[in-house]
Amino acid sequence: MDNAFLPDTTPTWIWYPGDFEIWLSNKMQVRRTEREAVFPPLWRYYSPYPLVTFQTEVDIPEDDDIKIYSEGPFQLLIDGIQIYGQPKSIKIPAGKHKISFKVYNQEVLPAIFIQGKYIQSNTSWKVTNEDKLWIDETGTAQQSGTPWVSVGSWNFNTPDQKPSEFQLATEPWRAKNVEKINEGELIDFGKETFGYIQFHGLKGHGKLALYYGESREEALDTEKCETLDNLEFDGNQDNIYTLKGSKAFRFVQVQKDASLEYDSISMLYEYLPLDYRGSFTSSDELLNQIWDVSAYTMHLTTREFFIDGIKRDRWIWSGDAYQSYLMNYYLFFDSPSVERTLVALRGKEPVTAHINTIMDYSLYWFVGVYDYYLYTGDTKFIKTYYPRMKSLMEYCLGRRNKNGFLEPLEGDWVFIDWADGLPKTGEVSFEQMLLVRSLEAMAVSAEIAGESEDYKAYKNLAEDLKTKLFDIFWDEAENVMKHQRVDGEIQKMVTRYANMFGIFFNYFNENQKQSVKEKVLLNDDILEITTPYMRFFELEALCAMGEQEFVLNEIRDYWGGMLNLDATSFWEKYDPKQTGEEHLEMYGRPYGKSLCHAWGASPIYLFGRYYLGVEPTAPGYATYEIKPNLGGLEWMKGKVPTPNGKVELHITPNEINVKASEGEGILIIKSEAQPVSNYGEMQSIEANKYRLTINPNIAYTIKYKAL
Repeated sequence: MDNAFLPDTTPTWIWYPGDFEIWLSNKMQVRRTEREAVFPPLWRYYSPYPLVTFQTEVDIPEDDDIKIYSEGPFQLLIDGIQIYGQPKSIKIPAGKHKISFKVYNQEVLPAIFIQGKYIQSNTSWKVTNEDKLWIDETGTAQQSGTPWVSVGSWNFNTPDQKPSEFQLATEPWRAKNVEKINEGELIDFGKETFGYIQFHGLKGHGKLALYYGESREEALDTEKCETLDNLEFDGNQDNIYTLKGSKAFRFVQVQKDASLEYDSISMLYEYLPLDYRGSFTSSDELLNQIWDVSAYTMHLTTREFFIDGIKRDRWIWSGDAYQSYLMNYYLFFDSPSVERTLVALRGKEPVTAHINTIMDYSLYWFVGVYDYYLYTGDTKFIKTYYPRMKSLMEYCLGRRNKNGFLEPLEGDWVFIDWADGLPKTGEVSFEQMLLVRSLEAMAVSAEIAGESEDYKAYKNLAEDLKTKLFDIFWDEAENVMKHQRVDGEIQKMVTRYANMFGIFFNYFNENQKQSVKEKVLLNDDILEITTPYMRFFELEALCAMGEQEFVLNEIRDYWGGMLNLDATSFWEKYDPKQTGEEHLEMYGRPYGKSLCHAWGASPIYLFGRYYLGVEPTAPGYATYEIKPNLGGLEWMKGKVPTPNGKVELHITPNEINVKASEGEGILIIKSEAQPVSNYGEMQSIEANKYRLTINPNIAYTIKYKAL
């Protein structure tokens, strides 16, 4: 037997890359309802290719009996010869072979699972969508257009785990409290949750209504609650009856006809099984609670994809998802969730609008791809989807005006943030800054994809646009970046957005950073940010400027303010000036605000990145930095996940304990005196600043005196 050929023992379902993600996102995003009315997304849907061809070439040492599983009817060719019928198994003789499956499925998506001793469906297979594919007179597949590409897959590793039957996990949860009210019942599950209501001992016939609420007020308001179910039973229902539609709620009011009765109500909590690989605890119990609730918020909004809110919208928004990617790297480090979300957002060709129809959301997508590469080191994603990256960027570049800046055209939505009094017309500096970063991401991606001419072009575009950005929008007199230019005239307004992004994008020199910190970030006269969405970036910029103690107080006030109002997950928006039921209002509706929103979980990222201080400096944590900052805490400890391990830290003002699983880290600390480490040599960088190389699987203890 040829030992060079080792059998692959992990066959998996395979499909055209991106098709499963697109199909699943279509299915998921149409589940949003408002008072039983379907509320589909506001943007274009794409579909899986209904006919694709899978192909592999093998050289096997002996005959191989393979089993064939397919989602859809198929044509099988072995060495260009058609095999008739729809065989469930077939013997492939020893030697070299080219095997092709052409699979059709209009209802879900074409997929196959091949299981043999040597021949397995896995990521080594190629696939084409039949664009200009033809069979020549010898029966060999020829390609004159779109090339073969690597297949898509996930974790469907047994024949009965069909992609089309994917479901999230569920587990039973009991109600925390049941209260008689309005001749019905108000069920309280104790905290924000998501899943399916379940009746036990349901008997009789008649009508039953459920009114869901993220708050008690919403569940009790039968006329204005956002979600509800009206059901009618004929007496033949199951004794244990589970509603088909999943909902977000904490409270549920139940009203029914007297002819119906039930013993109790529970729920099936629905979730994506993920390990909490990151952690954070400290001497401040409020911050610990904020981290815990942030992690729960993040898990609730990590479903088939990273979504925005579990009640509203239950959609995939690129800006929300971008923050979820970053939080994920410090909590779950679940790469498949990032990939699925990026692919679903991008969709397919042709590009006819911005992602989610929002200009800045297209740009966040590019930055998200780059960050994914930095944190995971995965080049396959970029190589697979580079053509879709390029076509989206060409669309974005085609929306520029004669000055080379992005300016909203018909159909473009410039979002930036929910903020009263925020102008978004003309050339907005924030959008140009995001475009610079996106072009930088494209340059890196082009180099990875082997597109050298594209690399040069995108690199030059990024450099030129960055120069123009500062030439036009940076005010040398005031030493800040202005918000917009309209009809060739720079407007006087200064906002936080481009100024804070310029800090953590590292586009400003040290003098500019200090000026922006004092004149913008710490200036109460500048338009206030009230959404956790942009608070994420505002606090990141302040942390990047060393203001960790100030930021901790902001976190205590802002996120702690929500906890003081009985929040069990963090909200879409919080304004401490509001009172009572005002906190539930948004979009002109009394309960329009989402009380569980992904962008509310940002302390996860801030604590991991800027307090534990861990950040990759080379793709996949090949190298990384640790810059711990207590921010006035007596102690803190935690874990930051890496692709195949973790960085563990325990920090006090006098001692730092570090242990890492992989990569080469650089610990950078400030100390009044020369620190001492039990391993390695502490090197002085500058006055009171030191560095130590951290190698894998060594427990370091560093004695120092924090400044």
